[in-house]
Amino acid sequence: MGTSTDRSGSLKLVGRKFLQQQDIRQDSEMLNFPVKVLQIGEGNFLRGFFDWMIYECNRQGLFQGSVAVSQPRPGGRPKLEQLREQEGIYGLLTRGLQDGRKVEEEQWIPVFSKIVDPYAEWENFLRIAELDSLDIIVSNTTEAGLDYQRSEWNPDEPVLSYPGKLTMLLYRRYKHYEGSPDRGLMILPCELLERNGDILRSIVLRHAQDWGLSPAFQSWVAEHNLFLNSLVDRIVTGYPEEAERYFNKWGHQDRLLNTAEPYYFWAIEGDPSLESRLPLRSAGLQVSWVSDLTPYQVRKVRILNGTHTLMASIGLLHGLNEVKEMTESPEWGDRIRNAMLEEIVPGVPLPPEEVAAYAATVWERFGNPFIRHRLQDIAMNSMSKFRVRVLPSLKEYIRMHNELPSTITLGLASLIRLYHIGTKEGQWYGTRLDGERLPLRDDPDNLMTLQQAWQKVDGGEWTIRQLVASILGNQRIWGEDLNQIPALHETISSYIEEMELNNTHE
Repeated sequence: MGTSTDRSGSLKLVGRKFLQQQDIRQDSEMLNFPVKVLQIGEGNFLRGFFDWMIYECNRQGLFQGSVAVSQPRPGGRPKLEQLREQEGIYGLLTRGLQDGRKVEEEQWIPVFSKIVDPYAEWENFLRIAELDSLDIIVSNTTEAGLDYQRSEWNPDEPVLSYPGKLTMLLYRRYKHYEGSPDRGLMILPCELLERNGDILRSIVLRHAQDWGLSPAFQSWVAEHNLFLNSLVDRIVTGYPEEAERYFNKWGHQDRLLNTAEPYYFWAIEGDPSLESRLPLRSAGLQVSWVSDLTPYQVRKVRILNGTHTLMASIGLLHGLNEVKEMTESPEWGDRIRNAMLEEIVPGVPLPPEEVAAYAATVWERFGNPFIRHRLQDIAMNSMSKFRVRVLPSLKEYIRMHNELPSTITLGLASLIRLYHIGTKEGQWYGTRLDGERLPLRDDPDNLMTLQQAWQKVDGGEWTIRQLVASILGNQRIWGEDLNQIPALHETISSYIEEMELNNTHE
């Protein structure tokens, strides 16, 4: 295929015409399907997981619906603009090892028929609630996104939090359809929190109460909308470094090109009859409608996500940048693997052979030669991630062994030391042991807390031990006072003191 260029000499962007040139014209027609899904989250994960699943269902003629996509935070606007420029189309590269063989697949995902920025198009966002075809809301706003943030009732202005937006959207739908019981929605949060559906429903109802919305509306929310707990599992790493090679091959560029591993799994706590509304298993996808999500949740969050979080704090602090690099590191590879097998796996409440098999699969996935999974991406919102993903394993290890796990505690110490925070031109950054600055993306209150604590150390006002006591005792961060865990303060302090002693820089 010849290279197609625009007037500036650069490659044209993918779009409907590109799909037609690829002899997959029928796929571009999917963009004309009615909007059945509102997606809150424009990021890599949902585009490499849920949207790909919707495409597979559409390709098999099982769903015949499109997606309206919106971003949860103002910072997502550039990606929405890129989606508009590409007419809602992007590519997905699926690469890795599956059943011992190498998999490399290229697909085009045309599911986004409506792209709405709620911060610039608030009324357009709310109007989505009035669509007769709308049936499902899916979200991925990170763990920090499912949090109650008090705000004033003002239906003319966008609410900052996702649960706040959702409350207003549901209220708009309730009013438009006069509280009809059959106009409730299936709501699928993909954030990695236990009981994520229950959490989201409780926050929506709290907003409704705060805003003085009618008891009838609150009953409609609780009784006629399904807030389903769900668990997602797939490594999606986003834009590949070798993207230009693909662009030259296709003759077009794709600014939203995404990369995922072959493995994926989705467990949804709901009645299997819901398959009629979202036919995922019918499309042959690895999705399970289950009566109890808890065992899947604990297994995945602690083993895969917990090990990732340990890798990120330890690896970034010590100069490593990618998951695969971490697994191959002579200094850290075996230690991280042993931490997974000895400090995390035994505390998962499932049959040992089942947990061990899953752990082996996880480690193989970490070594995927096609994926460059950046530790810095994993490190986003590290404070809340450590609390959800790793802290339960630390407590379970203590319960089982009556002592602290060495690598998990090193991971916590590394996180606190990495968050030796400064700011430059409005950007928060942490500090590696070699002095290199590393941009940080986390809750601003957490970043401010760590910055102020380290400033007291740098100014000679506090010792390392006073800093550690203050941070471990911050119940807003951890939900409890971690100083109450025997020997934890002493261990974390000793680790950080040793880091400061052995890793000085000019």
